[in-house]
Amino acid sequence: MLRAAFSSFVFGLALAGQSLSLAAFETQATSAFVLDYTTGTVLLSKDADVPLPPASMSKLMTLYVAFEAVRDGRLKLDEELRVSEHAMSYTGSTMFLQAGERVKVEDLLRGIIVLSGNDACAVIAEALSPDGTEAGFARFMTERAKALGMTHSTFANANGWPDPRHRMSMRDLAILGTKVIEDFPEFYAMFAEKEFLFDKKESQNRFNRNPLLGLGIGADGLKTGHTKEAGYGLVGSVKQGARRIVFVISGLQTEQARAREAEAITNWAFRQFTTAQLLEEGQIVAEAEVWMGEQATVQLSAAKALNTLVPTGTTDRKVEAEVIYDSPLKAPVMAGDQVGKLIIRPEGLAATEVPLIAAQTVEQGGVMVRLKTASQRVVKKLMAEAEGAL
Repeated sequence: MLRAAFSSFVFGLALAGQSLSLAAFETQATSAFVLDYTTGTVLLSKDADVPLPPASMSKLMTLYVAFEAVRDGRLKLDEELRVSEHAMSYTGSTMFLQAGERVKVEDLLRGIIVLSGNDACAVIAEALSPDGTEAGFARFMTERAKALGMTHSTFANANGWPDPRHRMSMRDLAILGTKVIEDFPEFYAMFAEKEFLFDKKESQNRFNRNPLLGLGIGADGLKTGHTKEAGYGLVGSVKQGARRIVFVISGLQTEQARAREAEAITNWAFRQFTTAQLLEEGQIVAEAEVWMGEQATVQLSAAKALNTLVPTGTTDRKVEAEVIYDSPLKAPVMAGDQVGKLIIRPEGLAATEVPLIAAQTVEQGGVMVRLKTASQRVVKKLMAEAEGAL
C-alpha cells in the first residue's frame, strides 16, 4: 500500500494588493504565543513550551475548576464560603478578606478575575480541595490541567504565589484561555469588567489591570500577571469582526512595556493577516484509485469548509497543498468514509489538515473485475521483471 497518492498541488488565491513577504513579529517578551482562535492558526511561538513562573495568569486554572464546580452544582453562585486564616494571610493583590467572614462565590469569582485576589483564590481552593487544603487543590489542578492537554503545567498553589514548583508554559496558558472562552461563555463576560468595588472601605484595589480593555479594540479578557521572578505578563483575547485572537506574553520589564507589547501584537495579528476560504464543504479535491472495485476510482471531497489565514496585501499567492491517503483504496468504499487528508501549507504559517471523505460509494467488484485486476497485476509484475533483467 502506498501512502502518498499526490505529491503536491497549489491553490491560487485572488487577493487584492501587491505581493509582499510576511514579516515576523519581533516580540520583546521573554516567552510568547499568539493563536488565531477562529482558524486555529499559530501566528507566533517564542519559547512557548518552556515551563515558566506564570504569576497571577495561573489563576485562570483556579477559575476554570471553579466554573466547572458551578456548572456541576458543587458550588452555587449565591453560596457563601468562609474565609480561613490561611486565605487572609496572603498579601499582594487581595480583596482584603477577613478570617471568619463569609463571601458569596460570585463575589469571589469577580474578585479573582477583576481584582486578582490572592485571598479569594485560597477561599475557592479550600472549598473545592479533595483534602480541604490549598496544597491539595493545587495537586488536583495539576491533574486536571494534564487532562485538558496542558502538558507543561504544575501547580503549587491556587494564585501564582512564587514557588519553584509552580510553572506553566505560554502554550498551556493559551490552551487554558481558549477553553475558558469555549466552555464557559456564561462567565466569560466577567473578564471584560473594568471595575469591581467589593468593599468601599478598601477601594484602592478595584480596577482590572488588563491594559487593553479601555482601548476600544475588541479586547474582552483574560488575565494579567506579575511577580519579580516572572516579570509582567498577560493572557489576552481580542475579537474584531468574525476573528478572535488569544495570546500570551511574559517576562516584560514594566507594566507600560506589557501594555505596549499587548497592543502591538493585537495590531499585527489583525492587520497583517486576513481570512480566505480555500475550500467549501463537499468540494472535490482529488480522485483516488480503488482496488477491486466496481469503479476504478472514487472522488475525494473536503469533509468541511476550510477558512485559513493568509498574509494581507498579496496577489495570486500560492498555497501549497498535499493529498495523503493509502493507495489504492480497497473496495468497498462507502460514501462519507474518511479515506485521507488534505494538508494545507500557507506561506509563513503552520500547516492545517482537512479530512477527506469518499464522495461516492464504490462497491466491491464481481468475479470479472477480480480476474481483470489480477491479470493486470500479473502483467505489471512480469513487465517489471523484464525491465529489471535488461
